[in-house]
Amino acid sequence: MRDASVGFQCPSCVAEGARTTRQARTAYGGKRPSNPAITSIALIAVNVGVWLAIVVTGGRSSLLVDRLALLVQGRCEETGGGGYYPNAPEQACNLQGGVTWVSGVSDGAWWQLATSTFTHVEIWHLAFNMLALWFLGPQLEMAIGRARFLALYLLSGLAGSAMVYWFTGEQVQTLGASGAVFGLMGALLVVAVKVGGNVSQIGVWLLINAVITFTLPNISWQGHLGGFLGGLLIAAVLVYAPRQHRTTWQVAGLSLIGALLVAAIVARSATF
Repeated sequence: MRDASVGFQCPSCVAEGARTTRQARTAYGGKRPSNPAITSIALIAVNVGVWLAIVVTGGRSSLLVDRLALLVQGRCEETGGGGYYPNAPEQACNLQGGVTWVSGVSDGAWWQLATSTFTHVEIWHLAFNMLALWFLGPQLEMAIGRARFLALYLLSGLAGSAMVYWFTGEQVQTLGASGAVFGLMGALLVVAVKVGGNVSQIGVWLLINAVITFTLPNISWQGHLGGFLGGLLIAAVLVYAPRQHRTTWQVAGLSLIGALLVAAIVARSATF
């Protein structure tokens, strides 16, 4: 492992991923990318674009925040973002002036499970997550290929959202790419173990992030933990799939993970 400004590099992970056959495939079956930073750049561009849209439409009080951030259950908010009324029913909210009903996942805003992972309000939150993505993403894309990396990122984000949906307060808004980023951390750990790399520095970095997650206020441990566990499982499917019919095994494994996440979300919705 090699120290870097925001964490670590895994030369052995990248070297193993870059090992090719005549078909220019990575060691885990993916097509070797000519530029392993492309997907990370695209994801960063989407995140920055959403942030800019929020900034120019009011920042924290922007209607986009209420539409895109993950809210477990709908709540009655003061118009303009001045606060909300806990446990106020939708029907009563709609009869009052100066307030607006903001839907949550349990009452139909299911898209928030995905859009929340691309949503930031504070620039420091955006900057930290995008810096981590820029640092981790190209290493993993080189190791596993572009399509597999994108699947890893998106499914890790969904795993984080599913954990938030189950274990976060029903009227607490959650947003940010941290779940997906923690999934990348978990995936890099799995790849490092697979190639026999020194994982001690990864462990130290994960410990530091765990301390930050569980000690600082206003940080979603649910999203971080869900994303990390999702990344571990997804990466294990990708790098430990049998060599024979590897792609078939990988697609089946990722499909199963996706189905289990959807089932968990549906099961949670059934409790309301």
